[in-house]
Amino acid sequence: MPGSRRGLVAPQNTFLESIIRKCSGAHTAFILSNAQIVDYPIVFSNDGFTKISGYLRADLMNKSSTCNFMYGELTTGDTQAKIRDALENCHIEQVEVLLYKKNKTPIWVFMQIAPITNERDTVVIYLCTFTDITALKQPIETEDTKGGLSKFARIAKSVTRNRSILMNFAAPNAKSTHTDSTKPSQLPNLLNLSAEVLPSYRQEAPSTPPHIILHYCTFKTVWDWVILLLTFYTSLLVPYHAAFRSKSLDDVPLLVVDSIVDVIFFIDIILNFHTTYVHTKSGEVISDPKRIRKTYLKSWFVIDLLACLPYDVFNAFQEAEEIDIFQRYGSIFSALKVLRLLRLGRVFRKLDNYLEYGAAVLLLLICVFVLVAHWFACVWYTIGFREGRGGSGKRVCID
Repeated sequence: MPGSRRGLVAPQNTFLESIIRKCSGAHTAFILSNAQIVDYPIVFSNDGFTKISGYLRADLMNKSSTCNFMYGELTTGDTQAKIRDALENCHIEQVEVLLYKKNKTPIWVFMQIAPITNERDTVVIYLCTFTDITALKQPIETEDTKGGLSKFARIAKSVTRNRSILMNFAAPNAKSTHTDSTKPSQLPNLLNLSAEVLPSYRQEAPSTPPHIILHYCTFKTVWDWVILLLTFYTSLLVPYHAAFRSKSLDDVPLLVVDSIVDVIFFIDIILNFHTTYVHTKSGEVISDPKRIRKTYLKSWFVIDLLACLPYDVFNAFQEAEEIDIFQRYGSIFSALKVLRLLRLGRVFRKLDNYLEYGAAVLLLLICVFVLVAHWFACVWYTIGFREGRGGSGKRVCID
């Protein structure tokens, strides 16, 4: 598969993206809370809720999703009980509640609570949406406003406030009818949270074209392990044949096995042109065929192609006495198959999940040590063999 992070298992959980997309209105505020922990702490809040509450996002983390930190003297006990009951019994609830901002300013909000289930139908997250409905309520009179303003001043303030509210609501509506008339509103969805509207908190496989293979599917996982085993086979046999022997027509079984290995690696090249990969920076699963082919051509295609060419077949058909360019450089051509070892860097990423176990790390280190020792043995044998033949090309016997 082209690109790095090949071994990443990437069925993506698009729950948060779906919520943000559905709650993209200008008057939308929501929080997400953990339903598995006592007091249901907040784990995410959007910018709309930070504006309504006056709290920073960092201040809201781990606070209770009952919003008890925003309760005040005018917040009724019945409303608090409804919110607590909805969270404890995992059912959808809609309430009008009077909350207080961080600066103690009271606001009326329409609060909706909806449980989110996972693939096992277990409630794992609560979605709480908030809509500011202060403009639809009577002005909230506190002790400060009652004692500080006369009756005439309160009437004038109410008229001015109602006029500004009407202008604020009319302006966005007029703007939306002229500039964004083609975009459907998400507000009906927010006012009617149901199982059909709410996304599920589960892993969702990305949609791919019919001829594109997901890089984490069962078939591709088994195929990668086959390629890993064949890579180890190549890493052991190629240095051995380059140092100790050269293939000829007498080694028919060995030629057949190596030819089959070459065919499998060639099939792997074809599969790589049709396999998704994970983008290094964004973590997105790329399934576009053009991007897949372009990335693979820029990364591993040349090395994989050089590694799967049947050099041994070319060498086998040369006469023993014939000394030409194929025979002279046959071992060099066969040694080019060692380029397959570069594929180990990509396949080893699939072993990352096992590196936390001490036995797995020890076994991997032993395999690497044996492999490196095998390579050095082949190199030293070749050097000694060449030196022993002497400058005349014949063997030199030392008494």
